[in-house]
Amino acid sequence: MKLAINTGGGDAPGLNAVIRAVVSAAQQRGWECWGIREGYNGILEPQNFVDGGVVRLTRESVSGITHLGGTILGTTNKGNPLEYPVAAADGSLQTVDRCDEIIDYLKNQGFDALIAIGGDGSLSVAHEIGERGGINVIGVPKTIDNDLKHTIATFGFDTAVTFATECIDRLHSTAESHRRIMVVEVMGRYAGWIALESGVAGGADAVLIPEIPYDISRVAEKMRSRVDRGAAFSIVVVAEGARPRDGQRAVKGTEIGRAERLGGIGDQVAAQLQELTGQEARCVVLGHLLRGGTPSARDRLLSLRFGAAAVRALEEGQRHVMVSLHPPYVKYVPLTDVAHAMKLVPTDSDTVATARDMGISLGD
Repeated sequence: MKLAINTGGGDAPGLNAVIRAVVSAAQQRGWECWGIREGYNGILEPQNFVDGGVVRLTRESVSGITHLGGTILGTTNKGNPLEYPVAAADGSLQTVDRCDEIIDYLKNQGFDALIAIGGDGSLSVAHEIGERGGINVIGVPKTIDNDLKHTIATFGFDTAVTFATECIDRLHSTAESHRRIMVVEVMGRYAGWIALESGVAGGADAVLIPEIPYDISRVAEKMRSRVDRGAAFSIVVVAEGARPRDGQRAVKGTEIGRAERLGGIGDQVAAQLQELTGQEARCVVLGHLLRGGTPSARDRLLSLRFGAAAVRALEEGQRHVMVSLHPPYVKYVPLTDVAHAMKLVPTDSDTVATARDMGISLGD
C-alpha cells in the first residue's frame, strides 16, 4: 500500500509524533509513505519546494522526531484547496476550487490512501477529497483548541493548557507585586476549553469563554470585591473568541481562503476593567506560544496512538473515517460526522460548575 500524509491548519505539539507513528506502523507492514509539504501546497505549488513538494518518508527520516514541536512537513492555514486564492487579471484576489488537482495527482501517482492530520477545516477538506475522488481518507484529529466533536481529546491541547497554566502561575506574583489586574488572552477560537481549564487550574479570578457571553460590569464587580477584602490584584483569563453580551468578537482581520483572525479581546477587557475599577490593568497575549515547544508526555502518547491507529484502520478496511479517542480505546468515526462539527464547552459541565464553586467569575 502507498500512503500520502499531510499536516494542515495551525501547528500543534504532537504532529511529528503522529508522522513517526504512521511511518513506523506502515513500514512494519511493508507499506510505503510519502509526505506532502505544507498541507496540499506540495501538490498544488511544487515549484516552491526544492524537494518537489512530495517526499518519501522512511523510518530513518522520522527517527528522533517524537519530542519535537512543529511538523517536519510544514503546514498552512491559508491554502484551502476548495477556495484557493489566485490573482485575477486586474490584480485582485479570487478563489478557485483546486480539489480535483489533488485527487488527480494522488490517483496518477498510485496512492491508495491519504492520512490527513488536522482540525475541523483540514478534515472537512479531506472529507471532500474522499467523497469526490474515491481516494480513501483517514483523518487524525489535531487542534490545541480541543474543539473537534466525536473525540474525547485532541493532541496538542494538554501541552497548551499546561503552558498556559504555568504562565498564569508566573503572573500571580507580578500582579500581586504591582497591585494590578492581569488579563491573559489565550487561543481557542470559538471554543473556551483552553481558557477554562488553564484558568481554573491556574487560580484565575475570572474566566471569559465564548460559550458564556460576559457582562464586563460583573467582572469589574469581582475585581472590586477582591480589593475590598484585601486582595489588591486579580487574574483574568479570556479566550480569544470570547464576546461581551450584546457585543461582537474581536477580529483582527479576514483574508480570502483563510478563516477570520481572532484577537484583541484581551486589550479590550483590560482597558474596560481599568476604567471601571480604577486599577491599573495589563494584558498578556500568549498567542502562538501555546502552539510551540515540545509536546507533553500525554500528547506524545496520544499522537503515537492516533498515528498507529490510522494505519490499523487501513489494514482493517476502514474507509473515510477519523481516529477518535474513547478511553481506553481509539475508535473510528465516519468523516461525514466530523466535518464542520464543533465541540464547545457545555455550560452545565462539571468544570464550569467547579469554577463557580471556587468563586471564579464567568462574567455572567
